Amino acid sequence: MFKIIHYRDKCIGCYACVEIAPDRWRISKKDGRCTLVGSKIKKGIYQVDAFDEELEENKRAAASCPVNIIKINGK
Repeated sequence: MFKIIHYRDKCIGCYACVEIAPDRWRISKKDGRCTLVGSKIKKGIYQVDAFDEELEENKRAAASCPVNIIKINGK
């Protein structure tokens, strides 16, 4: 397993993560920002433990984020 960390308050809503890893990312209808599916918020930072099968697509999602607010920890 690995951890995905998302600094959502800095999201600009480009949706690159949603296109690359749609099982883990969604577009919020409330504010147009991306949401990390299954995450819990801790001190304003969204985090989720994800399965190894999701690693490569979420690495690509993190790399495609123009504001670098997606981090992958543990792998």
